Amino acid sequence: MDLGIRGKVALVTAASRGLGRAVALQLAREGARVAICSRSEEAISAAGDDIAERTGADVMAFAADVTSSADIATLVESVNRSLGGIDILVTNAGGPRSGLASEFSIDDYRAATELNLMSTISLCNAVVPLMRQNRWGRIVAITSVAARQPIGNLILSNTARAGVLGFTKTLSAQVAADGITVNSVCPGYTKTERIEELAAMYAASGKGTVAEFYLNIEKDVPMKRMGTPEEFANVVAFLASERASYVTGVALQIDGGWVKSLF
Repeated sequence: MDLGIRGKVALVTAASRGLGRAVALQLAREGARVAICSRSEEAISAAGDDIAERTGADVMAFAADVTSSADIATLVESVNRSLGGIDILVTNAGGPRSGLASEFSIDDYRAATELNLMSTISLCNAVVPLMRQNRWGRIVAITSVAARQPIGNLILSNTARAGVLGFTKTLSAQVAADGITVNSVCPGYTKTERIEELAAMYAASGKGTVAEFYLNIEKDVPMKRMGTPEEFANVVAFLASERASYVTGVALQIDGGWVKSLF
């Protein structure tokens, strides 16, 4: 299927590795011109070079911290100036640390909100005016299944990411008549580099083997396996495409059936 995004400009944040990188790679494969960012200039430059080499696409890499309003303003201005607009925005950021409510201060909640909620709001505020000018846009916010089904020891993530669902749902209605769709995606357990690192740490701690680490996760997934970054990226690419022109305001879990709720 031709997704109809050849030549479109896509900005993907936190794309030096993991899900963000997989999404950027897939959008480049579909012919989009891709801008990516992360806090590490070295890591994001390497990711950009790799994606460009594998796809032949135009890829621009920027160092930017999505918790910084100044960095976001500079990032969006730079992409707009260099590539002539932003048609597709994929917001992404790392997750806050795990723990119980009693272990966190108010400042911890503020930091989690800045990382996972305010970064999405700031990016959308900066990009929506550009999309309105062109009467076309696609926004996809990467959150987590924790926003749909809270996970016991992830209270910071549960709180901040649920806010993303509320924001994107409301924004979707406000920009729909401008030709802009806004959707959220909620990844479940996906075999990224971070998961592989955690598996190695689990084995090194003596708690069990790498195989047992994965089994502990997969037993609760109806498909009995973890997802791949490529599977996740394929769904995001569809939502970012011309073919998803009548899909907006959706919070879609990509989790192999892990979430148990009906809605």
